[in-house]
Amino acid sequence: LAAFIPQVGESALALTDKFPGSTLGPTTRPASYPLADGADGTELYIRQDEFPQQFAADVPAATAAAMAVTQRPVALAALQEPAAAAAWTSIPAFALLTADDKNIPLEAQRFMAERAQAESVEIAASHAVTVSQPGAVAELILRAVRQSN
Repeated sequence: LAAFIPQVGESALALTDKFPGSTLGPTTRPASYPLADGADGTELYIRQDEFPQQFAADVPAATAAAMAVTQRPVALAALQEPAAAAAWTSIPAFALLTADDKNIPLEAQRFMAERAQAESVEIAASHAVTVSQPGAVAELILRAVRQSN
């Protein structure tokens, strides 16, 4: 669902950068904090004024504004961490590709879905597809459940 389908050793950041089109980087602001081992950790937030266009352009304005102020940050390390496993190599994969996603470029989503031989549905939606298109999300999940039985 507007998500990464990495191969072992790939990171989300590498997959985002593999194809042009993501505008996430310039819209984020870092927040650093100390880790237990004394190192610095960094989390990224989407700037609240840019959040609606970047993340939730097809969500009602009031909802997108609420999402902006309640967003959870992503640890930079999580974006850089290589995948240790790839479930799609042993189980069927399904992908909801979001054509208007400004975080994960559509070409990157297509590449990952095709490589995983995922049953894919492509719709005009932002990265916040679970909010803007809950029917399409539920339909794909139910299709996956039916096919696994």
